[in-house]
Amino acid sequence: MGHLVLRMTDSSSEKVSIDDNEVESDSDGNEGDEIEILIENSSSTELVSTDKTFNELGIGKWLSQQLNELNLKRPTPVQANCIPKILAESDVLGCSKTGTGKTLAFALPILQKLAVDPYGIYALILTPTRELAFQIAEQFTALGKPIGLQVAIIVGGRHQMAQALDLTKRPHIVVATPGRLADHIESDPDGIAKLIRKIKFLVLDEADRLLDGQYALQLKTIFQAVPKQRQTLLFSATLTSALSQLHQVSIHKPYFFEDLSEVKTVDRLEQRYVLCPVSVKDAYLVYVVKNFYARRENSSILIFTHTCHECQALALMFRGLSFEVGSLHSQISQRERMASLSKFRSGKIRVLICTDVASRGLDIPHVDLVVNHNVPREPKTYVHRVGRSARAGRFGGAVTFVSQYDLALLNEIEKVVGKKLEKLSVSHKKVTQYVTQVLVMKREAEIKLERQNFGEKKEIYKRKEMALAGLDPEEIDTAIEQQRQSVKSDF
Repeated sequence: MGHLVLRMTDSSSEKVSIDDNEVESDSDGNEGDEIEILIENSSSTELVSTDKTFNELGIGKWLSQQLNELNLKRPTPVQANCIPKILAESDVLGCSKTGTGKTLAFALPILQKLAVDPYGIYALILTPTRELAFQIAEQFTALGKPIGLQVAIIVGGRHQMAQALDLTKRPHIVVATPGRLADHIESDPDGIAKLIRKIKFLVLDEADRLLDGQYALQLKTIFQAVPKQRQTLLFSATLTSALSQLHQVSIHKPYFFEDLSEVKTVDRLEQRYVLCPVSVKDAYLVYVVKNFYARRENSSILIFTHTCHECQALALMFRGLSFEVGSLHSQISQRERMASLSKFRSGKIRVLICTDVASRGLDIPHVDLVVNHNVPREPKTYVHRVGRSARAGRFGGAVTFVSQYDLALLNEIEKVVGKKLEKLSVSHKKVTQYVTQVLVMKREAEIKLERQNFGEKKEIYKRKEMALAGLDPEEIDTAIEQQRQSVKSDF
């Protein structure tokens, strides 16, 4: 088992603070802290990996040439350890930090074997989010050009009939979210279901999330359709829950690789928290983001929220305050989601507000600051969120907004990451200058969402799910009302 080692090819770096001049003493009389984020000057930072080449791991010449064209010279530890085992037909359970190349760890050996015996459907890759499905498909497509690789993406938000037609063409690789694929299997058990009965590989990317229970019914449908004689590959940054359920999806005793680093967040990540009253948290958020945004001309900021409603409300609020921001959550169209992600990646917008749909697996380079608008209820969610920054050896920062009700959650996070988060003391006097304007803009955003019946489609879908589960109308109404009250309590 190998450790993940990070190296800077250019040792020069500069310290960047959220606000060099305006962070004053807090209400307790303590001198205000500055969050210092070390950001590399050079873009040539790279992961220190093994001494072996991809060719020495068993990857063929044609695929090695593709990797060279993408400037991928040496495998990372997760790739070096898992690729030979997959080529040797072992089931694999791979646990490695975000940004260490887990996708290539399974994509390369699948393509290597596919080139020898090409047919469709050869491999099925399941992932929890649409964006991650598109990203995985792009990597397969780029690497598989020399062999004419055909890839189908089966996710929600796209026309189901067109997807069914894509599947009947027997693409080599299918990348899917569990819900939509299960719909296809159940709607056409004698057609679509049969197409995946000859797959050689079943891959669960972000396996801990796929196996945490929320996809149980969909996965049951899929597992019943795939063949028992297959290779099962599971990859994630955290695999605790997946380990306990591995026997359900793996036919053979799996090879297990784990990054042995005890700290779940990288050393180059500066982690702070802001203690503030819940009633004016949005004003503190705007103050911190505005100062960092103004101080670092080319910086990028990723803001995580707990709900889709809060995500959209904050996006409208920031736009009302003259910020150019994007939003990324499940209650907007796939086109809007991909557009926001593309603009953020290209630097056209510098602030992206999102739910945890963006916390896992997505390749979002150069995130300088991750902001947690809420304290995650699960420590592993915090690990995934802040893993968006300080990737591949770069320096980065994370700021979490903590209210008086969140201290227990903060303690749990500190236990998991193995360190105490430092307090970022923000001037209450400065924040008060923003409170009125921020509260007005936030209220206007909420009113606009109410007029748009935001979340209505999701409510209809939940009612349908509960009806199918056997709940009577009164129980459904009660459950929906409880959910509404829960959303309101987040504001």
